[in-house]
Amino acid sequence: MADGTPVRIDGRTLSLTNLDKVLYPDTGTTKSEVIDYYARIAPVMVTHTAGRCMTMRRYPNGVDGKSFFEKRCPSHRPDWVPTAVGPGDRKGELRYCRFDEPAAIVWAANLAALELHAPMARSDDLEHPLMCVFDLDPGPGTAIPECAELALEIREILASADLDCVAKTSGSKGMQVYVPLNDPGPGAADHEHCSSFALAVGQMLAQRHPKGVTTTMAKAERPGKVFVDWSQNAHHKTTVCVYSMRARPAPTVSTPLDWDEVAAAADGDEPLVFRIDDVLARVEERGDLFAPAVELVQHLPRARS
Repeated sequence: MADGTPVRIDGRTLSLTNLDKVLYPDTGTTKSEVIDYYARIAPVMVTHTAGRCMTMRRYPNGVDGKSFFEKRCPSHRPDWVPTAVGPGDRKGELRYCRFDEPAAIVWAANLAALELHAPMARSDDLEHPLMCVFDLDPGPGTAIPECAELALEIREILASADLDCVAKTSGSKGMQVYVPLNDPGPGAADHEHCSSFALAVGQMLAQRHPKGVTTTMAKAERPGKVFVDWSQNAHHKTTVCVYSMRARPAPTVSTPLDWDEVAAAADGDEPLVFRIDDVLARVEERGDLFAPAVELVQHLPRARS
């Protein structure tokens, strides 16, 4: 670290290394550009990482090289990067990094953590998720238009239960629809409740569109269909965090959407592919479209007995 480039972020000193290394060969995007993106988006992104047990997916040799998921926060972290106990593993207690300030996100970027993945719950209440997610994964023969069409239908179903939702791209092939909960009171939904709710909605959609939607895990069932992955609501699961980059040929980003954009994508008029420069410009112009995910308080309906 001694040969790194020192920078100051909100009073924290970081030593940045290997800034000229190309991490996205197809576009020539360097580690310096990756860090610059995360430094500029961090003041907005930190709203969605703070207090959570974050998982890093690191690509030390770029997107064409080997990667690894890092759940256990490394011992070489700065002392101002806090840790929290999260879902464990066979080795017992697992302490994750928490990115509670912008400098922590930049520190992760310097580790070539191109992707940051977030759980549904905060570390101080692991049993009660902040949101319920519908992860829409397009199978072979389907793409973003089919996901967007399904997202609109999910929105209608949720509205019939007086629930609002927000959407974002995965930054890869699919997209996600989130139901904000942020319910601190008694009777707050747990992970099982969220999973069963998402499964019930997914099964309703599969009944309506048996040739186009599935809730079945088996990949043999997915060609020509969108998989509604309700299991992402499990206690130990994560989804890619909003504003995280993705390890694709180009530096795409998991990007929040408005519903007009989703409708345009369903009509085939909007590809919903956003790169780092696009996202920075969107946030500058429109603010944080994903803010309702951490602000809106809602309650999932209970199953009828």
